[in-house]
Amino acid sequence: MRKPPAKPAYFNFRRLRGGVLAVGDLGGWALLTPAEFKAFAAGRLKPGRALEKLEGAGLIASRLDFDSLSAAWRDSNEYLERGPGLHILVLTQNCNHGCLYCQAGSGRGAGMSAATARRAVDLAFSSPVTGLTLEFQGGEPLLNWPALKEAALYARKKSAKTGKELALALVSNFSLMDKAKAAFILENDISVCTSLDGPADLHNANRPFSGGNSHALAEKWIKFFQERRGVQPPGGPSALLTVTRASLPRAREIVDEYARLKLPYVFLRPLTPMGQAPKRWGEIGYSPEEFLAFYRAALDRVLELNRRGTPIKEKTAFLLVKKILGTQDNKYVDLRCPCGAGLGQLAYDVDGGVYTCDEGRMLARDGDFSFRLGGVRDSYAKLISSAPVRACALASSLDLQPACARCAYKAWCGVCPAYNAAAQGGFWGDMPANARCRVLLGVFDHIFASLTDKDNLKIFEGWLEN
Repeated sequence: MRKPPAKPAYFNFRRLRGGVLAVGDLGGWALLTPAEFKAFAAGRLKPGRALEKLEGAGLIASRLDFDSLSAAWRDSNEYLERGPGLHILVLTQNCNHGCLYCQAGSGRGAGMSAATARRAVDLAFSSPVTGLTLEFQGGEPLLNWPALKEAALYARKKSAKTGKELALALVSNFSLMDKAKAAFILENDISVCTSLDGPADLHNANRPFSGGNSHALAEKWIKFFQERRGVQPPGGPSALLTVTRASLPRAREIVDEYARLKLPYVFLRPLTPMGQAPKRWGEIGYSPEEFLAFYRAALDRVLELNRRGTPIKEKTAFLLVKKILGTQDNKYVDLRCPCGAGLGQLAYDVDGGVYTCDEGRMLARDGDFSFRLGGVRDSYAKLISSAPVRACALASSLDLQPACARCAYKAWCGVCPAYNAAAQGGFWGDMPANARCRVLLGVFDHIFASLTDKDNLKIFEGWLEN
């Protein structure tokens, strides 16, 4: 019996150096030659390898496997049936560093009381999830050690009582770490993450610390926790990089520094226009195109090290490849549709204010309270049904964003209403002029260019296996 014509299902496309990328609404994709794409779009593609590839990707309307497609969509969007699993407790506005791009707070400020910390934990556990993560941030959270200890111990008791799985995490510059604090962290299974902006001279220039050598202290405690927990996640320590203008010509050195310290990944993230960064943009900022040149050089170096046997990942690429090759929810709330604001995370400020996300909380420090849901004394139901949560869900629905709805990368991407508010003055933003969008487009382009190389594809697949 003769098969029906190979009429294309709904798709978006993007022309790349390696061909034309065709992508379906649910993330099935195929990279075609220009001639193959022309025949496919016209419904005249002849039987062969290209047609088989398109059928497998769910891009041929008459040959869709609805059961497998719907199962893949359900698995990748299963988080929509749950509540927020990430709960960020900002324990203090104080910090002993003077980072050029500071978004969290420096100098003197308020600290969260133990009572407020307990109420935040209670509220987090009222989320209808089977497991949750409490992340302690600041300022420098070790400056409010009593509240950190109280919240951690109280949360462990709540976990035992409710049966909910609990992960505890600390984001610290490590400058105030000592053996007693480290022992408590190890005893209570708190994962640790610090900041590392690259080699010592670059890190110390970005992150001035009057109390000593910031880089040396970070390295000391990274090695301390590695010796006791191993190098790889979930036990091994991790680090976060903030890219400034001074970082741009040093992509290879930065990656090599992370590899030297045996860190599992380097997370290449551009500056955001929040905190001190907008005030110093002329000194530390850059264009999306400048960042993308840095990103390409750094990712290429990561792949080069992998080919030499060094097990290091670039986390942005890892998160995107996990979606592209595996159609899995990667739990990264910034790249979801709708985004994780309120639906995947909540942030608790020192005064007990509850926000859709940590970025929304940061904006409140500059007088924009658009992302504040209420306080820790409010009920979970009241907070989660509040106007800011609903507004963020609408504003981050890519089908409602004109530019995003036709983008080839829609199935794997996500917009950030808090970034839009900071950069463009509103939840919706203007995607054609949006710097975050331009960066993501370039990152996707380079990842797909890398995927066309068989050696790189093997490396990416190895990342997912491990």
